[in-house]
Amino acid sequence: MRRIITICLFAIVALTANAQKFALIDMEYILKNIPAYERANEQLSQVAAKWQAEVEALNTVAKTLYKNYQNEVVFLSQEQKKAKQEEIMQKEKDASDLKKKYFGPEGELFKKRASLMTPIQEEIYNAVKDISEMRGYSLVLDRASDTGIIFGSPKVDISNEVLQKLGYSN
Repeated sequence: MRRIITICLFAIVALTANAQKFALIDMEYILKNIPAYERANEQLSQVAAKWQAEVEALNTVAKTLYKNYQNEVVFLSQEQKKAKQEEIMQKEKDASDLKKKYFGPEGELFKKRASLMTPIQEEIYNAVKDISEMRGYSLVLDRASDTGIIFGSPKVDISNEVLQKLGYSN
């Protein structure tokens, strides 16, 4: 259904755009040729690995506590059992909370990614906007996104021009 709507949208744009100019960019290609993007990705990977290790460490502690509990359960009083169970549940909750804090929808990784990537994306957007205004493009599409573009002539691809505008010749 989404694909049909996209195709209809492109058909409408094509019919009404007789005198309008358009261009394509390949955002993946552009980003791969920007060293700051690669550095930001590496930094995100390192931070994510560090945070994942912290979460796994808490999960390991919880599993160890549970194994110890299973080995000792026959020797424990009801109060001791309850205390151990609560301790295990608390460690599991701590691990879950930490995972949510780091990797949740509004977590630290999301915020870190936004802080590192937003300036790069804005720089690309401004370069595309400048080129569009200079050349009179009414529409610039990203061929790397899932928009249903099957073919785009290299004549209308301005990805290298965007890289040059950003100071990265290719």
